[in-house]
Amino acid sequence: MTSVVDLVTQAKAQIENLTAQQVEGERAAGAVLVDLREPAELQREGMIEGALHAPRGMLEFYADPSSPYHREELEPGRRTVLYCASGGRSALGAVALAALGYEDVAHLDGGIKTWRAEGRPVIAPSGGPS
Repeated sequence: MTSVVDLVTQAKAQIENLTAQQVEGERAAGAVLVDLREPAELQREGMIEGALHAPRGMLEFYADPSSPYHREELEPGRRTVLYCASGGRSALGAVALAALGYEDVAHLDGGIKTWRAEGRPVIAPSGGPS
């Protein structure tokens, strides 16, 4: 039987794994950052400024241009960087986006935990400082 750890390990071997510093550069260059965590996680821990919130269960629906749930910020040709709490959901999400035809997708390895551990700022989901 395959475990979720196995699935995440396999996903990370197939995708681009970025450091927090690299993600900061991607953000500055105009990449769309996508926070895959659940709303309660955002309320508790904040999010990276400018990120689009797309809970992991809705990612494919938000990302597919033919879906009635499509979010215009998500386009297959646009640089897209996913993150979650520690990197598991974002690694799996990056594989899913690649399957939908996204060619320039990566994830923040270590997730927002790594981002915060490096002293990088987060904001409250309402837009205020966190």
